[in-house]
Amino acid sequence: MVATVTVISVEVTPSPEPLLPPAPAVPRSARRLVVLGDSTAVGLGDPLPDRGGWRGVGPLVAEALGVEPDGYLNPSFTGARMGCVLTKQLPAAVAHRPDVALVVAGMNDTLRPDFSAEKIAADLTEVIRALAAAGTTVVPVRYHDHGKVFRLPQSLRRALSQRVAELNAAIDGVVEREGVPCLDLELLPGAYDLTAWSVDRLHPSELGHRMLATGFTERLAEAGFAVPRPVSLTCSGGVEPSTAGHVGWLVLKGVPWVWRRGREFVPYAAVIMWHAFRERLR
Repeated sequence: MVATVTVISVEVTPSPEPLLPPAPAVPRSARRLVVLGDSTAVGLGDPLPDRGGWRGVGPLVAEALGVEPDGYLNPSFTGARMGCVLTKQLPAAVAHRPDVALVVAGMNDTLRPDFSAEKIAADLTEVIRALAAAGTTVVPVRYHDHGKVFRLPQSLRRALSQRVAELNAAIDGVVEREGVPCLDLELLPGAYDLTAWSVDRLHPSELGHRMLATGFTERLAEAGFAVPRPVSLTCSGGVEPSTAGHVGWLVLKGVPWVWRRGREFVPYAAVIMWHAFRERLR
C-alpha cells in the first residue's frame, strides 16, 4: 500500500513596508541679499550712533539670515518709486545674483499726480521676473493704511486710503500671478503702534524696522530659507534722536516734504471729496 501525500501550497503575501513620514526638507541658506526700494529700504528712522548713517531693515535681515557683508547690497534711495526700482536699482541687483531680494516701494507713487496702479503692477512684474531668472526669491510688501499713522485731515486721509487700496490690489495681483511670498504690513503685529514709527510718522523707528525684519524673515522661513539668528525686537545699537533733533527734522525736512507732496496730492483729494459729496446727494 502506497501512501499518497498531498502537498498544499500556501502563498504568503509579504507585509507592506511601514509608511515613513517624508524626510524634512533642509532649509536653504541665503548667502546673498539685496534690498530695493525707497527711504524705508534705505533705513531712515533707525539712525546709527555718531552720525554713522542708517541701519534699518536690510542689515537686520542680513544678520538674521547669516549673510556676510560682501553678500549684502542695498541700492535703494529716498524718494524712489516702483519705476525707479525697475530702471535704476534692478541692474545692480541682478548683477549681484542674490538668493533673496526684498522690495519696499510703491508708497511714494501714491502721493504723485501721475499715480498708475497698472504701471506699478507692470514694473513690479518686470522686477520679479528679472530676479527670478537669476534664481532669486523676491519678497515685496503690501501696505497698511498709512493715514492712520500720519495724521491727515479726513478728506486727505480718505484719498490716501483709496490710493493705498489701489496700490495693494495691484501688488496682490502680481504676487498671485508670479507666485512669490509677500509681507502684508496690515497684518504685522503693532503696525499702528506709535512706538513703531519715528518722529516723522513716515518711516519706521528702530523697533519698526525690527518688526519689518521679523516679518520678512518669517516669510522667508516659510519659503524654505534658514534663519539661524532670528531678529530680536529689543532695541539696541541705534540712537534715539534728541528733542532738538525732532524739531530740526520737522522744520527742515518734515514740513517742506508735506508742502511739496500736499501740492501734488490735494487735487486728487479734491476729486475724491467731490465724488463723495455727489454720492451723499443721491
